[in-house]
Order: sequence, then C-alpha cells, then structure tokens
Amino acid sequence: MSLLFKGARVVDGSGAPSREADVLVVGERIAAVGLGLEAPEGARTVDAAGLVACPGFIDMHGHNDLRVLRDPAVAPKLMQGITTEVPGQDGISMAPLPPERAEEWRAYLSEFDGPSAGLDLGYGGVEGYFSRLEEARPAANYCYVVPNGNLRLAAAGLENRPLAPAEEERQKALLRAGLEAGAFGFSAGLIYAPSSYAGTEELAGLCEVARDYDAVFMVHQRSEADSVLESADEILGIGLRSGVHVHFSHLKICGKKNAGKLGPLLGKFDAARAAGLELSFDQYPYAFGSTSMGVLLPPWAHDGGLEALLARLSAPEDRQRMRSDIEEGLPGWDDFVDFAGFDGIFLTSSATGRNARFVGASLAEIAAARGTDPFDALFDIVLEERNQAGIVDFYGDEDMVRRILSRPEMTACTDGILDERPHPRVYGAFPRILAKYVREEGLLSLEAAVHRMTGRSAATLRLSERGLLKPGYYADLVLFDPSKVADRATFEDPTRPPEGIELVAVNGVVEVEGGAITGARAGKVLRRSPRKRSGRA
Repeated sequence: MSLLFKGARVVDGSGAPSREADVLVVGERIAAVGLGLEAPEGARTVDAAGLVACPGFIDMHGHNDLRVLRDPAVAPKLMQGITTEVPGQDGISMAPLPPERAEEWRAYLSEFDGPSAGLDLGYGGVEGYFSRLEEARPAANYCYVVPNGNLRLAAAGLENRPLAPAEEERQKALLRAGLEAGAFGFSAGLIYAPSSYAGTEELAGLCEVARDYDAVFMVHQRSEADSVLESADEILGIGLRSGVHVHFSHLKICGKKNAGKLGPLLGKFDAARAAGLELSFDQYPYAFGSTSMGVLLPPWAHDGGLEALLARLSAPEDRQRMRSDIEEGLPGWDDFVDFAGFDGIFLTSSATGRNARFVGASLAEIAAARGTDPFDALFDIVLEERNQAGIVDFYGDEDMVRRILSRPEMTACTDGILDERPHPRVYGAFPRILAKYVREEGLLSLEAAVHRMTGRSAATLRLSERGLLKPGYYADLVLFDPSKVADRATFEDPTRPPEGIELVAVNGVVEVEGGAITGARAGKVLRRSPRKRSGRA
C-alpha cells in the first residue's frame, strides 16, 4: 500500500528547521519527501495541510514487556504517537528466564507489568522471548535491552550476596547471547531486587561486554534522592572505566530537600562528557513518579524473594525493624516515605482486589480508613497484595522538570506502568511535551522537542533506519495538529487519551486515525545486528 501526505509541515527528527513538503510512503518505507509529489496508482492521499509530519515517537523506557503478549495494541502508548518501545528496563523483565526459575520470577514480572497467570514462561532465552513477541503481532515496534536482574536470577537466584567467579561468567555469557540475538543493550535497576544486589565491579564487568558490542547501558541508579551525587559517581565511573555508553533512566532528583543537588549532578555529567564518556538519559515530563509499593521497604526485606518478604511482613520483629529503617533511613537507600511522605504516596492497583476500594487514596488516607497507622497500612497492603501493588509518588517540582528537559542529552520516555489507575504519563507523556513545553511555554522549539523524542533516541540505541523522516527509512510516522496537540490525562483522571494526534503509522501501515485504533498490528520485533568491537570507545 502507498500513502501520500500532501502539504505537511515536516519536522524530520534531526533537529533541522521544519519545511513544507509532501511525504510519500511505499510499502514499509518512506519513498520521497519533497514538494509536488504525485501519488502512485492506487495510493491513498491524506491532506496534511496545517499538520506536522514527524517520525514516530520512541519510548525509551517502557514496561509493556508482559502486557504486549496479552494486549498487542497497548493502545494508550500508540494513541500518543509512540511507534517504538524499549522494554527490558530497570533490570526486571522477561528474558533470559531459565525454566527452573520461571515460577519464582512470575511475581516480579507481575509487580511491574500485570498478572502473568496462565502465561507460559518456559521460553528460556532472549530469542525465545522475541519469538513470543512476534507471535503476538504487536502494533508497535519493540527493541529489547537485557535486564541485569534476569542475569542475576539465572546465575544465583534471588540471594543477596556477591557472585562467585563462575556465576559472573554465566551472567556475561547470557548477556552476550542476548546481544547476539539482537538486543540493543542491557539495563540495571539498582533499587529493585535482585539487580540491587549487584556491586560496582559486577556491573563494570557486564558493561565491558556491552561495550564490546557497542551497546548501551541503561541504568536506574541506586539513589535519586539523598545519595544521588554519590550514586551518579558510581555509574559515571563505570562508564569511564569500561567505555560503555551510559544512559540514565528517568533522570530526576527526589525530595524538595535535595533540589539543590541538580546543579552539581549536571556538572558531573558535563565533566564526564568532557572526559570522553558517551552519556544520555531519558525523562518523563512530570514531577511525580510511579513504581511498586514494595520499593518503600528497605532492601534487606526482599532478600531471598517473595516468600521471604511475606514471611518478614508477618513477623512483628521484622516489621519493627522495617519501621525503624524507614523512619531513620539507611545509607545509600532511597527512602520514598522520607522524600514523598505518606500523604504523597497513592495506591494505583490492587492485584487481589482486597484493597480495590483504596485505589486512588494516599497511604495516610488508607491508614485512617483502616483505623491503623501508615506504617502498618503499608506493611499490610504489601502483604495482602503479595507485593503486587502499585503507587504514584510526588517527589519534585516543575523547575527540575524544565532544567532536565532542556539538556541536550535528554530523550523522552513514559516509564509507563498500566495499573488500574495509572500515572497519567501512560496516556500523555509525549503530547505533554509538545503542548506544555513547546507551544505553551516555549521552553523548546518544535524541532528540538521532536529530535529528543525521535532521532536522538534512535542514535542512542544505534537504531538504524528509524527515528528520522527521510527517504529510505521505515515509515514510522506521526501526523499531529501543533495548535491542538495536548495531553488530557491527569492525576485525578489518568486514562484520558490525548488530542491532536491525527494519524500514527507503523512500518507504513496506519495504526491510529481520528483518535481510534485501526487494529492493523504492523509492528515488529527489532533486532540489532551484533557489532562487536575491541578496545575502548
């Protein structure tokens, strides 16, 4: 099928000035961009006058790894213009997953990505997961990064201990296998077990493997709050030593008391780049976040896996120890209760239904309704939900969002978890940038914003033939009205789709038109050709 978009304002994703042009799509690819193009016989012509045509948006940090197998459209992402997702984030994902570890991992998957009951997890390695994805026929493209938590699971289970040399070699071998299968990099989530159990030297060894493949290291650092500067030093040091491309996940500073650390943090980034480190990060454009309620508990509570956690939550002495650690803090641990407060942490999901009536309420409100204190409300919910409860947490301010968004290293993401009452970024992150920070505030030019959402992201991933609107590239395209595009999802009403996104095409096939999903499902599992190299970058 051929498509001809007539008279669009083309923003090509490179950061170059926009221009008026027609865009011709033939089959999966862009055939021509220019004025006066003629439609081939049988082509569909779309009047794009007054609309922007740009590359499809790339969500650099998503959590649809499991959900896409059950719901291949993932409509909230597609309807905001996202044509490519990057799953495998935060060190917790689908593969590699040795069959003998599948059941103990199932709850960890569900914590971020919904229930996996009835889903066969016996596919094994990264290539096996790719096959499952292809069988699902997704609507968007998917390019995977290998999660450190899965590597550690395969090597040592869910134990919090240093790895033996043979276990470290097993991790490296599995990472190589994932990169050979077509993964684009590897991730770590250093506040989530078992990725959080990895020490600096262990991570550095894995980064050397990634460097050899010219692959990116995407990392949720150990602290985004009190110890954010020390945490950044660890990651930047690993990057400088290994030569790997370092990409910080959802960059932010948590806690008003830590707001003054953003300047020094960005100064560290400048120094590392000057020293030769290839550095980037992603960001969602909100001053509040979303994750699992389990992260509110100190790291030791998770040692040994889910059943060990639930046993501790049932033991009065362990509860008292958790309470003390939350009240007093632990060195290097991000204490969400400290920086957000019980009145700034809201329940977003109840896997069992036992706490469904509290979804949307803060922990302070839940405690009052249950006639207990907020600590016991927290412990009880994690126990009752078997650590499958989601939260939204309020941690920052708009000045932080703007300063990070303005940086040249920035790429866009949703970090979206599709809970019952999700963070509004699931439905609105990319249109929000275009509406609030381009049209309303003028913080970024339209060209700069689209670059951060497309071409900059593709370059970070080494994703070839995507991310730019140019002849020969795959036809992942978005057509939007720059005067109307806007996010409509809010904290109070988070599932409202955006407006102004007129058309979304994936691999030359229209997937969204007139605010509705077409059901075409033309997405692909993208595989990166392994590019081994020797020496440092």
